[in-house]
Amino acid sequence: MVSDSSYKLTTSSRRKPVSRRQQVRPVKKSGQNQAQAIQKVQPGRTKVNPNGMTRVPVVRKRVVTSTAKSVTASNLKGTIPPFNPQTVKVKSVRVGKKPLSRRTIVARKTRLKPMARNILYALRLLIVGVGLGAIVGTALSVLDPTTRLNPVSTTNNPTTNSPQTQQAQSPGNAAGLVLSQEIPTLRTSIQSLAAASPNLTPGVFIADIDTGSYVDFNGGAMFSAASTIKIPIIVAFFQDVDAGKIRLDETMASTKTTIATGSGDIQYKPVGTSYSALEVATKMITISDNTATNMLIERLGGIEVLNQRFRSWGLNTTVIRNLLPDIEGTNTATPKELAHLIAVVTKGNLVSMQSRDRILDIMRRTVKDNLLPSGLSEGATIAHKTGEIGAILADVGLVDLPTGKRYIAAVMIQRPRNDASAEKLISSISRAAYQQFSQGGIIPGNIPNNPTPTNPTSNPVTTPSLTNPNTNLIPQTSYQSPIGNPIPNSFGNSIPPSNFYQSPVINPQYTYPYQR
Repeated sequence: MVSDSSYKLTTSSRRKPVSRRQQVRPVKKSGQNQAQAIQKVQPGRTKVNPNGMTRVPVVRKRVVTSTAKSVTASNLKGTIPPFNPQTVKVKSVRVGKKPLSRRTIVARKTRLKPMARNILYALRLLIVGVGLGAIVGTALSVLDPTTRLNPVSTTNNPTTNSPQTQQAQSPGNAAGLVLSQEIPTLRTSIQSLAAASPNLTPGVFIADIDTGSYVDFNGGAMFSAASTIKIPIIVAFFQDVDAGKIRLDETMASTKTTIATGSGDIQYKPVGTSYSALEVATKMITISDNTATNMLIERLGGIEVLNQRFRSWGLNTTVIRNLLPDIEGTNTATPKELAHLIAVVTKGNLVSMQSRDRILDIMRRTVKDNLLPSGLSEGATIAHKTGEIGAILADVGLVDLPTGKRYIAAVMIQRPRNDASAEKLISSISRAAYQQFSQGGIIPGNIPNNPTPTNPTSNPVTTPSLTNPNTNLIPQTSYQSPIGNPIPNSFGNSIPPSNFYQSPVINPQYTYPYQR
């Protein structure tokens, strides 16, 4: 270009590039590892490359080439290698980091020892088992048929006798009689019959098993049980049959200790004669065999074992104190307890339904039929058991009427020695109850206004006044009791005093009849 100034014309051109020193890149020898080349330089020391050039020391740095080639002088500071896109490859430099201190990482699940693990599993199973047991127990208690069929709670006051509906206490807290209200017409009839026989002291308990209507005329008073004690014994026998402790076809033999006088025919057989268990139980009820009774008492564990079982049923005054024949009348019971026991058995409690049917069938075959059965009309059936010693006459049974009505009658009478008027009184009470439940009327009839004892020389038993229906009839005698105070009666509507129980009057000129 030319300028108009005085200056000299100069020619300008592009600046020539500065020639740079060509450096030869070292070629990696064949056979070298293709992995990344890592070189470490320690502080204070230098390292010389194979081409003789000095390398600047690097502290704790790791130089990594992607082509795994050796570091040459061209890599040094201050030199810029020529750009050749065909030969130059991208390099990456990684700076080594200081290793961190190790941290202890706690596992989420701690491994337990085998013994600890087994204990843990056992505790878990125990917790699950307790929970399942509680659930099953609750379900069973809700589904219990006894609870559903008998929701009325038992009364804790044995002396209550009100017309309001009440549940009478029953053996073993099982469903027994649910008493509703007393029958006034029947009570009046029984009271007039008892007043017509001032030399007799009756205890009567009669109840409709379906409706719960009842008559309690001194039913809680304690009497000598005589052979009516055999009723709870046969119930205990069939309880053990149900439990598999006794087989009906097992063999039982009489012994010298079990042979007893009085009623029955086993006493006339040689000692050691064998019978089946069912035959022994049948003889005890149907012909009131005393030896058979003693054989069953022995087979069931003895007197004390049976008494404990009676108490577990709720029978507080039904007690065995001596083997049979109990001529002195030390074995005791009350009409109300025996009636409730029959009601419980009839409703299928205490024993199975099959055993219940066997018990009632045996009791329907009782030979002696001049007491409660004599007051029934044709078509009625009764399953009962009698009891008789010199001072006591009793009969307890379940009556089935042709109409389907069922009621329980329990009558126990303390009398002068062998007084036959007691038999007539029981028959009359049975007739009055039968007419009440079958027709709804009371026709005592055929009862002498002033019966006289068959043995006029015997000492009569003083009878308290019957003007007050609620007055407890307690025999008053001058002899002393051979046993301790009676157990309180939880069934009765009255508790007899501690001096109530007295043994039969002993008169030297008379002898006891056999117990029946």
